Amino acid sequence: MIYEWQRVANDLERRIRAGEIPPGGRLENERELADVYSVSAGTVRRAVRELRERGLVGTLPAKGSYVIDPLPSADEPTS
Repeated sequence: MIYEWQRVANDLERRIRAGEIPPGGRLENERELADVYSVSAGTVRRAVRELRERGLVGTLPAKGSYVIDPLPSADEPTS
């Protein structure tokens, strides 16, 4: 079973790795992502936390979440 937050995180990772959201690029805000994926804001928060744990994004308070630049390779282990 895959949780909704995992589905969202996996799709955002796919978009990041495909260059749809480039290194240094800002993710849509929680409300926008919730609308795009038809999920709650809490689900989006959990998905973005997962992306931080994967080393793909960083979050700046009151600014949003941004793709890490340079982007780690897909086979690089995360800490």
